[in-house]
Amino acid sequence: MNNYTINKRLWLIGGTTESVTLARAIASLGLSCTVTVTTKDAKALYPRSRKLEVLVGRLDAQQLWQFFQRQQIVAIVDASHPYAVEISQIAMRAADEQQIPYLRFERLAAQGQADNSPVISLDSFDTLLAGNYLHQQRVLLTVGCKALPLFRSWQKQSTLFTRILPTSASLEIAIAAGFKSDRIIALRPPVPAILEKALWCHWNISLVVTKASGVAGGEEVKREVAAELGIPLVVITRPVLEYPQQTSDLAEALAFCRNQVQG
Repeated sequence: MNNYTINKRLWLIGGTTESVTLARAIASLGLSCTVTVTTKDAKALYPRSRKLEVLVGRLDAQQLWQFFQRQQIVAIVDASHPYAVEISQIAMRAADEQQIPYLRFERLAAQGQADNSPVISLDSFDTLLAGNYLHQQRVLLTVGCKALPLFRSWQKQSTLFTRILPTSASLEIAIAAGFKSDRIIALRPPVPAILEKALWCHWNISLVVTKASGVAGGEEVKREVAAELGIPLVVITRPVLEYPQQTSDLAEALAFCRNQVQG
């Protein structure tokens, strides 16, 4: 019985700053946990621990059954990015089929905007691109590299800049999407307000596009700078999913982990 208890493992779906924080806390409790991320750069952010295994690669629905059996997964903690809808949906379906507990650990949303903050909330990139928001604007895109190809057709209708993560993969995607080297900045968040403001002013930005990435993603800072400079900020709202359990509280998430592995 004791050996079985020792082998019980959590599956932490990683790739966010919140998941790194949670992984450190899980490791400090001595709980066995397998973290999955999609890049080697992401793996390097997690602590080294005998109880913590970090795997790089994308899991699909067909691979999950073997993954659960091999890793002896007894619970899922989903701390993936708020816009990583596919993996969350796959994980919730698998949890239901395997009858194992699932918890969504969601990053805190940004607080409501100031009265003078020129924020435009849109439900999708499709809505943004179908409108006239970008036309002849000097636009800073802080939307993640995966979304950049969507803006290729706008390169001749507006002046586009982007801020991406400092990885070779992100740079390759940006260049392939039509961004010149002098319109790319590679910088890992969080970005302080003073640097955010300086960047917008240096590039003479007239419109900023971001995701509703919450506190960890620097959304609040962008809202503050947009209000100060009077620059419109387009925020692509988060996808809406119905999670069986959800929390933004670290202590609550750790209690869930402890109960599933030690209970």
